Amino acid sequence: MATRATRQQIVEAADNLFYGQGYAQTSFADIAAAVKISRGNFYYHFRTKDEILDAVIEKRLADREALLAKWDETATSPAGRIECFIRIVIVNQTKIMAYGCPVGTLITELTKLGHVSRNKAGEIMAVFRDWLVRQFEELGCSAEEAEENALHVLSWSQGVATLAQTFKDEAFVGREIGQILNWLREVEEKTGGRV
Repeated sequence: MATRATRQQIVEAADNLFYGQGYAQTSFADIAAAVKISRGNFYYHFRTKDEILDAVIEKRLADREALLAKWDETATSPAGRIECFIRIVIVNQTKIMAYGCPVGTLITELTKLGHVSRNKAGEIMAVFRDWLVRQFEELGCSAEEAEENALHVLSWSQGVATLAQTFKDEAFVGREIGQILNWLREVEEKTGGRV
């Protein structure tokens, strides 16, 4: 039990550090210090930084899938579920303004590094895309429209996250949320909000 808890602490600490300072800038020593364990104990759980990265990606994937499942259960309509996705920019605004989108920044960094795990990290964005496509299809969009709308929402969220990090302007984020929600209402009206 203690072994599993220590491993989980290492993954959580690495996740926070990779997000806050980047994968390349985070060392074994940084992670071990954050968890307050010896390097020997650390190596018992993970032999390489890439093993930790894989565990962090799995954690992020599982966390995002759980969040999407929660929205599936709690929001009463496809438009309501899409709105939950859009509003996550506000929910995580402080962290996004400091570090950007946790998914987008990791994918970008791993791609720049030519890291073998970049495609695995990209699976998180694919989960978002596929979930959004399903929501737009339930809303009544054709398969082609649903794909296009899903990518529009994803590109919007990544753009807003990047500009929020750059300019630290909460009013901008609020205006952008308002505009994308107006667009979503137009899509809903166009489709008749079919469920």
